[in-house]
Amino acid sequence: MFTGIVEEKGKIKSIQQGSKSIRLTIGADIVLKGLKIGESVAVSGVCLTVTDIYSDSFASDVMPETLRKTAFSNLKIGDIVNLERAMRADGRFGGHMVAGHIDGTGTIADIKREDNAVWVKIKASPDILKYVIDKGSIAIDGISLTVAEIEKDYLSVSLIPLTIKETSLLKKNIGDAVNLECDLVGKYIYKFLNTGKESSLALASSSESSSKIDIDFLKKHGF
Repeated sequence: MFTGIVEEKGKIKSIQQGSKSIRLTIGADIVLKGLKIGESVAVSGVCLTVTDIYSDSFASDVMPETLRKTAFSNLKIGDIVNLERAMRADGRFGGHMVAGHIDGTGTIADIKREDNAVWVKIKASPDILKYVIDKGSIAIDGISLTVAEIEKDYLSVSLIPLTIKETSLLKKNIGDAVNLECDLVGKYIYKFLNTGKESSLALASSSESSSKIDIDFLKKHGF
């Protein structure tokens, strides 16, 4: 589990190509402190298992499914990535709950400055946007961000100067892909509500019974 608070920017040092997979070696400093083989590091939002540790870098294997779901297929040697170690149970929860399991990718549609902030507009599919709410949380390339605006096909975030400095997001250009992970709690609630609807339809077609899971039920039980 991560929080979306990037600890440092790393650099892709090597990419070993398999038939459908890759092995990454990532230059780092801060995240290497106390790091052990088998632990998890979020690399631009993607939870990867550390398989080797060197003096100035670590290595991870990326399986085919990860390449299909993320923007990692576009990685090049020298690219800058956001790094975060798995959260400690005794640490501050500075961002939001981030699993490191990418829901899909979006495309940077626009970048514009407003005083000390930079707005980034991202085009995303309905499968992503159905989980996104105005002023809710989303992880973009592993960065915990607040959704500032949402439209039919887009979401926008506003970056403060510290986020601009400490992360890789503005190293990308319009048209580049980014990894998106929607709020974990929101996904569970969406699934819970829609599973209830599906159950109601199934039961209604087979008997006179119907599911009792609805908005009134959730309110009654404190949701």
